[in-house]
Amino acid sequence: MKNINYGLLGSTGKLGKEVQNVFAENKFQLVYELSLEGETQKDIPQILIDCSLPENFENTISLAKKFNCPLIIATTGLTSTQMEALKTLAEIVPVVQSYNYSLGIQILLKLTKEVQKYVDDWDIEISETHHRFKKDKPSGTAIMIRNEVEKEEVNISSLRLGNVFGEHTISFGGLGEVLSISHSASSRRTFAEGIFRSALFLLKKKNGFYSFTDVINENSH
Repeated sequence: MKNINYGLLGSTGKLGKEVQNVFAENKFQLVYELSLEGETQKDIPQILIDCSLPENFENTISLAKKFNCPLIIATTGLTSTQMEALKTLAEIVPVVQSYNYSLGIQILLKLTKEVQKYVDDWDIEISETHHRFKKDKPSGTAIMIRNEVEKEEVNISSLRLGNVFGEHTISFGGLGEVLSISHSASSRRTFAEGIFRSALFLLKKKNGFYSFTDVINENSH
């Protein structure tokens, strides 16, 4: 699938730049941009990608309605009200929402479910480390991992250090052993590649609210 026009919100950010690189490699054309530097439009986008901040959320919804096109949202720190607004939007256009678009995290989530079948009486802790500029704490990905845990209360430890792209670990501890599953992102490109996979997925949909897990599951069949 080539020569698709797309729009990008947060185009001058670090993830936005990676998205541009990956999409250009796949012959997608950037025709709409919204960033702190302003708004530019060359044509009508066939799909929108949001790599901006929660403060821009209302703009995102308005633009998806204006262009009547699919939306991929990679913004972290969304409120429950904003999530509900996305689900309402998904009745009109297809939406993929995820706090993490890496394949490795999807595998970690599956392993988290599997491990719990055997260690229901073990302690469980989650830890995450990100760069000093990340505003939300704990990370959306850590919350995704916690949501896969059947126990009601699971502690999340968060560190904000230097320029770490993202590290997540879930640890299961028995009285004589500890099992840890970890994921470390070495480049934001992995997230941009996941966003591209989501774009290919959404361009075949008419409406509906989807997660990146849905994207991966469809592609694995």
